[in-house]
Amino acid sequence: MDRHLARPTANVAFADQGVGPPTVVLTHGAGVDHSMFDGLAASLAQRSVRVIVWDIRGHGQSTLGAGVRFAAVDALEDLGALLAECGVDTPILVGHSLGGNLVQAFAQEHPERVGGVIILDSAWNAGPLSWIERFALRIAAPMLSVIPERVLPRVMARASAESPDAIIRTEAVFARMPKRRFLDVWAATASFVTPDPAYRSPVPIALVRGERDRTGNIATATARWAEVEMVTEHVIPNAGHMVTWDAPEAVSRVVLEILEGWGLLSTRSEGTAL
Repeated sequence: MDRHLARPTANVAFADQGVGPPTVVLTHGAGVDHSMFDGLAASLAQRSVRVIVWDIRGHGQSTLGAGVRFAAVDALEDLGALLAECGVDTPILVGHSLGGNLVQAFAQEHPERVGGVIILDSAWNAGPLSWIERFALRIAAPMLSVIPERVLPRVMARASAESPDAIIRTEAVFARMPKRRFLDVWAATASFVTPDPAYRSPVPIALVRGERDRTGNIATATARWAEVEMVTEHVIPNAGHMVTWDAPEAVSRVVLEILEGWGLLSTRSEGTAL
């Protein structure tokens, strides 16, 4: 993360490596940082893909101005500014969880600036919600607010990851964020969910999730989403919400196959390493 983008209320850290095409921009989930994409970024780099990774404002190496609270609209504008800073035209946007909500919203607002989106374990922004799902979304933040700050990272890690190593890594990253900011981030994530039955992605879309993702309605909604968009739902076996840490090799393989299917990469020769 050797570069920084000054924003009016934040400083955004990012890295831009490789030459492409294609260009892939990796946007992480709530409470974590760019390191969740280390394995995928390395796999993409081996295929000569230009890879841009960044920390969303208030996460990892990206800072917020004094007294500034996290807001969804600011993060969305940061993504647009990052693409402009890097001089990127129509990249493939890969987003996990909150990052998936961000790239869905960005593609909806600026389809001419996006070549495609790959969603990893993210809520469906435009998806229909039952009354139970609406209720669960509404009470999630209040329920999290009563969990003591020292306990919250462990609770979130065990709910998000499956493998012992992924649980440890997730807890360590979550522990770096103050509880007040995490609750703001959670509320911002929920704000992206605005059901619209008529909406369809204006750009190519691919959907990937961990088989054991227990976050919200992701496990059930992604299948419905894939049916509506008429695409394949890619399910990563034995992985939870933190799919890139639970099953890094499987995620890399699926993402590369998606890019190949879109005609953005030549088909791998048999035996090529990830």
